[in-house]
Amino acid sequence: MKIRAAVLTAIGAKPPFAETKPLVIEEVELAGPGHGEVLVKIAAAGLCHSDLSVINGDRPRPMPMALGHEAAGIVEELGEGVSDLARGDHVVLVFVPSCGHCLPCSEGRPALCEPGAAANAAGTLLSGARRLSKNGQPINHLLGCASFAEYATVSRRSLVKIDPVLPLDHAALFGCAVLTGVGAVVNTARVRAGASTAVIGLGGVGLASVLGARAAGARHIIAIDLSDAKLELAKSLGATHTFNAGDPNCHEQVRAATGGGVEYAFELAGSVRALELAYRITRRGGTTVTAGLPPPTATFALPAVNLVAEERTVKGSYIGTCVPSRDIPRYIELFQQGKLPVDRLLTGKLSLDEINHGFDLLHEGKAVRQVVVF
Repeated sequence: MKIRAAVLTAIGAKPPFAETKPLVIEEVELAGPGHGEVLVKIAAAGLCHSDLSVINGDRPRPMPMALGHEAAGIVEELGEGVSDLARGDHVVLVFVPSCGHCLPCSEGRPALCEPGAAANAAGTLLSGARRLSKNGQPINHLLGCASFAEYATVSRRSLVKIDPVLPLDHAALFGCAVLTGVGAVVNTARVRAGASTAVIGLGGVGLASVLGARAAGARHIIAIDLSDAKLELAKSLGATHTFNAGDPNCHEQVRAATGGGVEYAFELAGSVRALELAYRITRRGGTTVTAGLPPPTATFALPAVNLVAEERTVKGSYIGTCVPSRDIPRYIELFQQGKLPVDRLLTGKLSLDEINHGFDLLHEGKAVRQVVVF
């Protein structure tokens, strides 16, 4: 079938993207689902820094590539072997398909699925297939999703069925921002009620971590960013203190406000400087969690003596150490109970033709989460 999709043909574009137009909205061919695959009619797809990092070259991927990885939609057609979904089901796309058989999957860590990671790096679906093409030439899929498009053919292992009552523009956020941000708090760090926390980087993922810390019952929720507007939003979402990261005394202010630092600091900016700040504001015996994705060449200099003498922990968190089939329905239920107001993260809706302008707003820090609606 012919569909409209946002395709990136070369990495390294410079802003303003509304002028350079790195994403070309064009008509491409989408093949139907193969064995174990599903055709999804995309309803909404979120703009995320992970997409932006492919556009600007921070995270190189094979070109050409159809972007988009945070999305929700409606099942349109089932491939052979898919018996647990039906046409009309509402689904959220998950950007790491889990095979269910490799060592991480068998240990209950599907976010680290090895075949899923290999397929994502290659720009294919979990099966190794590419279902997108133009003029007979294949187009790669970003993270097995390629969801900046009217339709997407994806692995069944990239989908989680959801409650159809949930608006699909809200549902899209659960596939990345919420899984990553809330999961970093409750799965990776296992924040306890009464703990002290700090979140550095208040994009969609960072603000989801603020919501997660509030839901977990943290007594201190320190929000840190360069944007005063985002700091105000974080405060309205439950942050107990806010600090501007541009203040050279930021780390001393945080340590003073918390009596020596926080038990759990979360770096969600994708910046080594932010990670260094997160480490500096973590108290003795505390845990620093990083879920940001800096360029592959970025390195973090760790003070080894300090790590030992203060019994510090530094942990990575990928997709919030999630089990998508378990966590997405749980987080949605918390949202429906009013305990996880994810809808507050949604700051704009765009048409597919406006997507380059949307990435300008994201790059400039003027948006938290925008979604393309179809």
